[in-house]
Amino acid sequence: MVGNDILDIGTAKHEQRQQQMGAGTGAMCPTAIQFVGEPGQFDVPNVPDPAAFCRANFASASGNKDSNQAIKFAKGTTTLAFKFNGGIIVSVDSRSTMGAYIASGTVKKVIEINPFLLGTMAGGAADCSFWERNLGTQCRMYELRNKKRISVAAASKLLANTTNAYRGYGLSMGTMITGWDETGPQLYYVDSDGTRLKGNMFSVGSGSTYAYGILDNYYRKDLTVEEAIDLGKRAIYHATHRDAYSGGINNLYHVTKGGWTKIHAIDVNDMHYEFMEEKKNAMEQST
Repeated sequence: MVGNDILDIGTAKHEQRQQQMGAGTGAMCPTAIQFVGEPGQFDVPNVPDPAAFCRANFASASGNKDSNQAIKFAKGTTTLAFKFNGGIIVSVDSRSTMGAYIASGTVKKVIEINPFLLGTMAGGAADCSFWERNLGTQCRMYELRNKKRISVAAASKLLANTTNAYRGYGLSMGTMITGWDETGPQLYYVDSDGTRLKGNMFSVGSGSTYAYGILDNYYRKDLTVEEAIDLGKRAIYHATHRDAYSGGINNLYHVTKGGWTKIHAIDVNDMHYEFMEEKKNAMEQST
């Protein structure tokens, strides 16, 4: 299990604790992995070197390798966010997949960290959900200590510090942290490699290339709120139409100085018929 003693791994103190617990046989891949988690903590393989075990068995999530590991992540999603003069639009789908298997069509991929901060989920649902909720706890602790709201930059840095500390442990995360603070609207991308990027527009997930195609064509800084909402909606629709691993419901949020507001939750099937009718009418008018 991972707790406050995580930095002890590899030291004599850790080995002594492992002996006291009677844990492990010394094998790198035990036939039966024991789990001894406690509330507020999570389990790691009960082996002498959890980091090496995860590197060998979760290679696709801890490097550029994607072969011979025991467990392969089969991910799929489309999330996007962009800044414009009227604030920030965050738009996501809701499909959860394990390869060709659709596990759920109603996943909430936007984590409401606090009334002014939002986070998105792409990659491993458990990893993103756990660590972004953990980020919410850290942000609240910051508020209590400093008597003011945490900045988006600081919040994204906290998450990046966490993911960087667990590099090589098999985390799979591609998230966006966005919100409004005293410096205005801010948008950051953070992933499980510890990467942290500031930008005006990001899309993450298997359908992101399709979403970028729409965003690159129609994005402008001076979009009206209605145009920005329509752009976020259309980008997700086209991604779900072309990417088999994206779909379900389009959840869209608008972030302003007063905090975030959820604009809509629309089934992408309804969006398909709406846009098909629009396309049909446009073609009739052109002829």
